[in-house]
Amino acid sequence: MCLGIPMQVMAVEPGHARCVGRLGLRRVRTALVGDVAVGDWLLVFLDSAQERITVERAQEIDATLDLIESVMQGEAGDGAAAFALPSAMSSEQLRALSGARAEANDTTQDNTQGEIA
Repeated sequence: MCLGIPMQVMAVEPGHARCVGRLGLRRVRTALVGDVAVGDWLLVFLDSAQERITVERAQEIDATLDLIESVMQGEAGDGAAAFALPSAMSSEQLRALSGARAEANDTTQDNTQGEIA
């Protein structure tokens, strides 16, 4: 399994950036995200930036990783998860999560309740 780690750009090099995050200082490939600037936040997988993210999103991901780490160490994991389970999301939130565009006149609803297959 590969986890995305939020990292902040500290210095820029051609095709790479020096970034800092929970794994310390790393040299990260930036080919997939294009030009970056000092202070930008990136979601990094295996030393390759896959996405630009906001500082708020970086904090959410770090909080979630902290929670996972505490549970793996046998702690209670009492912290609040930094994400909502899909079962607790509205249709609009699910569309946003999946990258689907919301239709202005979308009246589609799940009518499978009560139907017998």
